[in-house]
Amino acid sequence: MTTTLKIRPRALVRASGGPRYAVALAVDALGTGLLRPFLLLYGVLVLRLSAPVTGVAMTVAVVAGLVCMPAVGRWLDRGARSTVVAASMLVRVLGVVLLLATPAGQVWLFGAAALFLGIGNQAWPAAHAALVATVSHGRERDAALAGGRALRNAGLGVGALVATASLAGGTAALQALAAVTGLAYLIAAALAWSVGLRARPADAPVKDAETGPAPRMRALLAANVIYVFCLNVPEIALPLVLVTQLDASPMWSAAIFVANTVLVVTLQVPLTVVLSRFPRRRVLALAGVVLAASYLGFLAATSLGPGWGAPAVAAVSVVCTLGEIVYAGSATALVTALAPPRVLGRTLARFELSTGFGLAVSPAVITALAPHGPTALWGSLTAATLASASAVATEKDRATGLGGDFGRARAGS
Repeated sequence: MTTTLKIRPRALVRASGGPRYAVALAVDALGTGLLRPFLLLYGVLVLRLSAPVTGVAMTVAVVAGLVCMPAVGRWLDRGARSTVVAASMLVRVLGVVLLLATPAGQVWLFGAAALFLGIGNQAWPAAHAALVATVSHGRERDAALAGGRALRNAGLGVGALVATASLAGGTAALQALAAVTGLAYLIAAALAWSVGLRARPADAPVKDAETGPAPRMRALLAANVIYVFCLNVPEIALPLVLVTQLDASPMWSAAIFVANTVLVVTLQVPLTVVLSRFPRRRVLALAGVVLAASYLGFLAATSLGPGWGAPAVAAVSVVCTLGEIVYAGSATALVTALAPPRVLGRTLARFELSTGFGLAVSPAVITALAPHGPTALWGSLTAATLASASAVATEKDRATGLGGDFGRARAGS
């Protein structure tokens, strides 16, 4: 039987890796918030590259970063924890250094900088989840993962606000912003390294460990590709719909993005804790239903046309954010609970690979569907998300060979 976990800030920090690691997460998130939304602007305004060339270089970098995930998983399965987290931060320091050293018009160096930034951004989530899984277990671990996400969103939000304010300073301000970002990554890496956490390497032979996650988790990983579309709805789909279909002011998009960030920061931990009394798989399926309902809500809102359409979309976006919070609080927790201990790193890496793939393809899918009308966009997202939720709900967990935390909390997985 599962019990509801009470939120105690000290216990939450301890379950997340300790005070130094929490500071490292905050500094890293702040640095990412300073640069990530404005990397495209840096390429265009500072390096004088064309927008299409800059975008292609960034896309190639993200894809190349995903290719590195299997190696990250193997490194984690050899027992490394804080070292991998620190490395994910240090490789971004190298990316920033290359960015600052890139002369105007040099696309290859910019691509190399974006590559290292992409590798670090892709490697961090799996490394962080593996570290948290090493120091905490069960529902305490779920709350710690949710707390890490809330802290990261807060840092991203603050960093993005600071970066936005600095845009008035022109190219010099963007270069200074990149330098501060590199310094933030370096400080975060030093703090993460100082934690000095390792896990006992897997006892199983490497040949056995290569089997990876339980075969029946493949449906879960495939469904995650669709679920993760919800993360790009506030950033891509809603601004596109509001501006091109509803002739609304860009301020509506900004307000929705800010509301999304505030809701995630304030509700991620409490909502995850409240839902911890239910099986994780059921909660993840519920997230798909909530997201699908919000997509239908967007379809209805856009039918109102200019005028009432924009406020209606903003109202429905709250439901979408709640679905995102439930998804984020249950997906990584479920994968971590189901993963055989000997391949925890590779399982988390494959999960992040599915997340990265979904984030990579969703802008293209959304922008391809939107010109065909609201029904094509929101109807397709609704159908795909409901199918994914059904796959998550009906998939059966393998009862043997999972060990560890799954054995203690099987009813909750």
